[in-house]
Amino acid sequence: MNEESLNNIKEIIKNDLKATRSSTIVTIVIITMVVLPSLYALLNIHACWDPYGNTGNIEFAIANLDEGTTFNGVHINIGNKLVEEFKNNDKFQWKFVSEKELRDGVYTGRYFAGIVIPKDLSEDVASIVSDNPKQAKLDYIVNIKANPVASKIADSAANSVYTSLNSKIVSFINIAAYGQLEDLQAGLADGASQLAGGAGQLQNGANQVSAGAGQVKGGAGQLHKGVNGINMGANQVKKGSNQIKKGSEELESVADSSLIPDGPVKKYIDGSSQLANGTARLADGSVQLANGSTQLAGGANDLAEGSVSLAAGAELLGSSAAEALFTASGSLGATANQLSAFTGLNESRLDEYFLSPIKLDREEWFSVPAYGSNVAPFYIVLSMWVGALLTCVMMEPKSSIGSKYSPFELYIGKFVLYLILSILQASVTIIGCYILGVHIIDNLLFIFTSLTVSIVFMILIYAIISATGALGKGLLVILLVLQISGSGGIYPIQIMNNVSQIFYPFLPMTYAINIIREAQLGVVWGNYIPSLFIVLAIGIVSFIVGKYLKEKSDKSSKYFEERLEESGLF
Repeated sequence: MNEESLNNIKEIIKNDLKATRSSTIVTIVIITMVVLPSLYALLNIHACWDPYGNTGNIEFAIANLDEGTTFNGVHINIGNKLVEEFKNNDKFQWKFVSEKELRDGVYTGRYFAGIVIPKDLSEDVASIVSDNPKQAKLDYIVNIKANPVASKIADSAANSVYTSLNSKIVSFINIAAYGQLEDLQAGLADGASQLAGGAGQLQNGANQVSAGAGQVKGGAGQLHKGVNGINMGANQVKKGSNQIKKGSEELESVADSSLIPDGPVKKYIDGSSQLANGTARLADGSVQLANGSTQLAGGANDLAEGSVSLAAGAELLGSSAAEALFTASGSLGATANQLSAFTGLNESRLDEYFLSPIKLDREEWFSVPAYGSNVAPFYIVLSMWVGALLTCVMMEPKSSIGSKYSPFELYIGKFVLYLILSILQASVTIIGCYILGVHIIDNLLFIFTSLTVSIVFMILIYAIISATGALGKGLLVILLVLQISGSGGIYPIQIMNNVSQIFYPFLPMTYAINIIREAQLGVVWGNYIPSLFIVLAIGIVSFIVGKYLKEKSDKSSKYFEERLEESGLF
């Protein structure tokens, strides 16, 4: 750059600064261009400051037709309980009306939405613990046309009613089941006691069987002892009989009774023979008696042994069965005790547990106190883009054609005023954020980042319009539209349409929002540094490319603008 060019650039800057003070109207317009973009950001941030905290102004209609029912002898009315809860709920402006008024009000848009509680609600709820359960229902009526956001907020109110009702149903079912557990616990405890008593009786009976078997065994021993005596007597009788028989035979061999005449001798000989014969029969009978007695003793002994075995088996059976019953009784008793501990809970605490058996502990990182602060990065960046575009459209960079300045001199000289305006616009926005109470973690980083974004956007838009004129204005408006939906400032880019997701990584506002969000709400340098480099690169490349295009296309751009002016429309 030679001295002449430098002087020309200084002259352009001097003239522009002087022009800003040339009249009151110009000054007002300049001030408007500085303040208007910040208002665009601040008004939107304020409007979105706490939208869900102001839902108490939204009217939500409730028509309770529930007639109630009787359960376990007690009258219940779920609908009335819901109404009482909502009377103490200030999240929405609940309106308790008739069904007709509710339906007419939603239809005309007086109410955004409403819920009709049917007359058989309580009856359906109570039927859940019966053999024929019915699903309880609510009628939710919403006017989608009335307001797109209001209908979504009304959905949250409907979910509140739905959740409250479901919690009551769950509580109702669980408390009923809890009552059944109490009956089960009492039955188990009583059964355990009866099993223990039966086990004791069974064991006592086994002891009596064992004692009786002992008595049988003792009697068998005495019988066996008597049989031994009988055997000894029988042997003696048999021995004497044999001796008598032997003497009789010897007598018969010496004297034949048939040859002896009648008289005392013959009678003696015949009587001895008969005595021998009778004694032999007596001996045989005694032997049979002894044999029978021996068999009797053996049978009695077998009976005694069997009785002992029976007693042992009865004792074993009795002990085993009793032990098994005592074990079962102990297990049932332990189970009953455990259920007793559970059924002994306070029902109000039990109700709370059933409604929320698992507690979700919320841990917030980079917590933001208000929704407005959360959306501030998007509106701050958007206002800076709008401010740069507004400035370059109202103070359109001039063509060098017909002037004494070269395209380069005009490009550099004019840019200084735009640069000053971008800094002023960012400064007003920053001050407004502090006045509004926007949540800012790192003040210095936030100020630096905001100024950087404003300057880069001004460079980008100035370069495009300076080089391409009216054509550049159209391109920048299209780019603005794409960035509103495709930069991920409000909604996650993952839920946006495919077109937005494709353009997302190529949009300047994507990276500008990222660095302001990091600076304002808590910096993660791994996110901040890469995006900052991209923003700075956009500014540097835009300035260089703009200078090149200004020098190459200044003449054709001038021709294009003249044709538009000749039409009388532009």
